[in-house]
Order: sequence, then C-alpha cells, then structure tokens
Amino acid sequence: MRILDSARTALILVDLMERIVGLPLEPRSGSEAVDAALALARECRSAGAPVVAIRVERPRVAEQPPGSGLVAPVADVADHVIVKRTIGGFHGTGLHELLQRHGVDTLVFAGIATNLGVESTARAAADHGYELVFVEEGMTALSAAEHTAAVSLDLPRFGDVVRLDDLKWNGEG
Repeated sequence: MRILDSARTALILVDLMERIVGLPLEPRSGSEAVDAALALARECRSAGAPVVAIRVERPRVAEQPPGSGLVAPVADVADHVIVKRTIGGFHGTGLHELLQRHGVDTLVFAGIATNLGVESTARAAADHGYELVFVEEGMTALSAAEHTAAVSLDLPRFGDVVRLDDLKWNGEG
C-alpha cells in the first residue's frame, strides 16, 4: 500500500499520443495502458493532485507526423501539457519549475514506453530529488521483455512499482 499526499503529488503521463498508443505494444496494448492511466488520472483529480501530460515532438522538422497529439481523453484530463524534444521529459521543458510551483515532491508515472520515455523521465526526476511511484498497469513497451526488465530491474532502483489498487490518497480507506 502506498499512501500519497495530494498536496505534494503530481501524476505524470508520458507519451500517450495517438501514433504511440497505436503501436504493437506488450505486455498490454496502448489502449489498455491509456485506460489504466485515465483511471489513475480520475483518482488524482478527485484527490486534487495535478495531472501533467508529456508528449514528444521531433526536433528540426517542419511538421510533426500524423498522430503526434495526445489521445483525446488524456488531453481532456491534463491540467498541464509539456512538450519534450528528447526521450525524457525534463530537459529544456520547464517541467521541474512547473512541479516546484505546485509544491510537488512525489511523482506518479504512467505511459509509453516503460523503458524509454517513462524511465528516462524518471531518471531525471530522481536526479531532481523527487520520490517516484510507477503504476505497472499504466505502462507498456515495445516488447514484454523490455517492460518486465524496466519494472523488475530498473524502476525499483528509483522508486516504488505498484498496482493501481495499491494507491491511496491522504490516508483514505
């Protein structure tokens, strides 16, 4: 069980974009990861915690590829949208400053791909001193092996890997 303080926690949704969600992903489909991320976002919003969606743009191109926007329900639930131009969500984006303005010291992660955008953003977050929580069913990758390696080997070195049902807000039942 992980108890979160909504006044000090933000949800970070990584790369839940049409063109990424539609890829062949494992161990769950992109739409399954989005569904879990949206359930998590609803909990965060109910608790009063901010929801930050991060999406990637390719640098130095005149036009982004089709499907580069966030999937509509993620765009609708996001309090803030951060645009990144690297694998991780911190470099050159203002994400750290945004989180500091909200008084956030704990980040809850969901997104695609577990071992790429999520993990890279989490590594930078750890360097900034944030406490990290990863919701396993809210993440997926290009292969089950990559996802499993990230959630069993890498991400536990930075924070807690939990199930959605293991999260509680401000000591609720």
